[in-house]
Amino acid sequence: MEIKEYKDYKESEIRQLYTEVGWTAYTENMPVLEQGYKNSLLVLAAYDNDELLGIIRVVGDGFSIIFVQDILVFPSKQRKGVGTALLKAVLDRYHDVRQIELTTDNTPKTLAFYKSLGFSEFSEIGCCGFMRC
Repeated sequence: MEIKEYKDYKESEIRQLYTEVGWTAYTENMPVLEQGYKNSLLVLAAYDNDELLGIIRVVGDGFSIIFVQDILVFPSKQRKGVGTALLKAVLDRYHDVRQIELTTDNTPKTLAFYKSLGFSEFSEIGCCGFMRC
């Protein structure tokens, strides 16, 4: 597996990835998703030869805060270290950033995954989060 910057946005593979993981709200407006990619701080991709395995997308200033906006791995490639490798690559790159945040589904599987990589729920550090939808 190789982790490298995802520089050339390929709509068909991004649409397939988001669709297979069930994030179809994003694929309903592909031009907006493309602009999101183009305006991200960093997008990394995991590849096996030329086969895309997964993506991680980061927004923020890169100095005081980053937000892991998306981390997606094709379902057939999950539980094989792809997501871990992608997230560790981001954590290595931004190791001096004070706030590294993300929002995720509240399931035992996702909570265990992020806690295993050193993340804490906001409530565990005396904080709360807000979102306007």
